[in-house]
Amino acid sequence: MTAPFTRRSMLLAAGPATLAVPAGAAHAAAATPAGVLPAPLPGEIVPFQVHVPQDAIDDLHDRLATTRLPDPETAAGWVQGSPLPNVRALIEYWRDRYEWRRLERRLNSLPQFRTTIDGLAFYFIHVRSPHPNALPIILTHGWPGSVLEFLDVIGPLTDPVAYGGDASDAFDVVIPALPGFSFSDKPTEPGWRLPRIATAWNTLMTRLGYSRYVAQGGDWGAGVTTWMAEQQPAGLAAIHLNLPVLFAPPPLDGPPTPAEQKALAQLTAFNTDGAAYALLQGTRPQTIGYGLADSPTGQAAWIYEKLGEWSDSDLNPDQLFGRDRILDDISLYWFTDTAASSARLYAESFTTDFRTLKVDVPVGVSIFPREVYQAPKIWAERTYSHLFYWNDDIPRGGHFAAFEQPGLFVTELRNCFRTLR
Repeated sequence: MTAPFTRRSMLLAAGPATLAVPAGAAHAAAATPAGVLPAPLPGEIVPFQVHVPQDAIDDLHDRLATTRLPDPETAAGWVQGSPLPNVRALIEYWRDRYEWRRLERRLNSLPQFRTTIDGLAFYFIHVRSPHPNALPIILTHGWPGSVLEFLDVIGPLTDPVAYGGDASDAFDVVIPALPGFSFSDKPTEPGWRLPRIATAWNTLMTRLGYSRYVAQGGDWGAGVTTWMAEQQPAGLAAIHLNLPVLFAPPPLDGPPTPAEQKALAQLTAFNTDGAAYALLQGTRPQTIGYGLADSPTGQAAWIYEKLGEWSDSDLNPDQLFGRDRILDDISLYWFTDTAASSARLYAESFTTDFRTLKVDVPVGVSIFPREVYQAPKIWAERTYSHLFYWNDDIPRGGHFAAFEQPGLFVTELRNCFRTLR
């Protein structure tokens, strides 16, 4: 089944006919000329595979071949943003050596689905463990990340025995894409804030047949996961955060401790020198969207900067991630034309919902050493009534924990949730 498409639209074909729960018959889905995917019927879970039209790939190469780069930065290093030599090398690799079909094959080897919740269709990966009594977990990404952050942890989480672990640590893994990201629908009106997404995630887990599950997140995923805990749905047993949302600390009890002083200094530095992207996306997502939707180099530099600055890479993301993995994430944003729609989440929730919440659901926290800031344990203890797991002694990793250090991330989840099985 085919249909006309724009240069960046997705053509989605039905995947394997194995559904997580009974659903309507799988059907082929094709992008309309506006690039909008047909929404599954209410309650239906539709499997599909990803295929980017060759015309869209050719168009990307044409655009990369005619890229006009700015003048070099006038300050050394990353002070003024993504350095010109780094971006030039990344773009040349994207144009001449990167293979999108490799990522397509990997995604299409996994069970992928779309389902409509509260009027919006969501994309998700759902991999069941081969081991009985696996603990269901929903993993939520952030920006400028994607579901791709978790690809390397799916195997060890679902089948720990195959990776030298114990079957008792097995998880069923659900990885949804946030609204306006990758293959989830783009909201066409305001209202998709973090609390609404949190409610949708519980609906998803219930629809998949899980009466008891845990949730995990960092970045925006931490915001969604914290709101899930705030709402206390019946099936949610506990949450894990690798970025606890404790940006407005509780009142200090006397002079700040060294850990509190460090966190306050990090938050001040971020607000002074690192938050411009959030202010721009939170106030003018449409304006920034024009440039990023039209220029693959602009989209690449916008994301590459954060992968460099927020990771434990010493500003060398190419070495940490490898150019292919960096461009996987960038290409996913490019081919789905989600620069503006993903930025709108900042306009919806950054100043209203991404905030400290009192949580009574059991909470586990892992603090990676090169996170944007390291929240002190005392702040978590004053905010989370049942802080049952805390580890701030992790040797490596930054903001993109699962993407950077999948092995350490898996270990943290196993250790955190072991007592809840």
